[in-house]
Amino acid sequence: MSYLFRPNHLYRMPTHFGPSLGARQGVNGRRYECIDGPNDLVVMATFKANKEQLEALLPPGFSLREPYTVVLDFSFITNIEWLAGRGYNTFGVSTPVTYHGKEGDVHGDFSLVLWENKADPIITGREDLGVAKIYCEIPEPQCIGNDIICRASWDGFEFASLKLSNLKEVDPETFGAESGTANAVPSAGGLYYKYIPKTGCPGEADAAYVTLMPEDWPNMKVQQLQQADAAVSRFREATWEQLPTLVHIVNCLSDLTLGECTQAIVVKTCGGKDLSDVRIVH
Repeated sequence: MSYLFRPNHLYRMPTHFGPSLGARQGVNGRRYECIDGPNDLVVMATFKANKEQLEALLPPGFSLREPYTVVLDFSFITNIEWLAGRGYNTFGVSTPVTYHGKEGDVHGDFSLVLWENKADPIITGREDLGVAKIYCEIPEPQCIGNDIICRASWDGFEFASLKLSNLKEVDPETFGAESGTANAVPSAGGLYYKYIPKTGCPGEADAAYVTLMPEDWPNMKVQQLQQADAAVSRFREATWEQLPTLVHIVNCLSDLTLGECTQAIVVKTCGGKDLSDVRIVH
């Protein structure tokens, strides 16, 4: 007799070993509170960008919203409960957008791509949440005096870097007002375009829809905030031989015309959520 799927349990391939384990479902259906962990070090910089170039990267139903910017962020995460205390690193590229859905407009931050250096969060994030996650090597950040340098590579080929210079500690309580972000259009959270191809049918999808990660992190505590005087980013143009599966992504990002840096910060936080609040946007 074949097995039956248990109601209200999360499954991923291979399904025949029972419900899957991950950030939103542990052994015997356990949930993770995300109160005393994870610990996260985020290195983030925002750059002015070319509107026409960004618009060409948006899926159907999306439009850019001001300011026309690109955000690069490296995240170095440790003490993750669902990984039994282990961690992983990420590198993401996003831009402010509005999604014009059937149920109304949603203002958020669209993730163009999110690289990660461990397979487990890539698989669960793509299949469960619809986040455009792919793999690369992301070493720990290099700290030199008051500067910090982050890098991303694939099979030894470094294709991106971000350097923040002259970091100074600031008060998280007053940072929004001082930086001019207090009056910005509120973001509902991260927006993603989930696309799963239909087997044997090129150009057809088994799933193609938008998901939202709400901008609500009740357990997250900011432990330290630093602001940089300047930031420099670089995407290195590659050949197919150097990046056989990423060259179209990296070269597209290297073609973006980035202007001045409008904000560059380093944030240390503790706590988070299991992301089970991610939902489909209609």
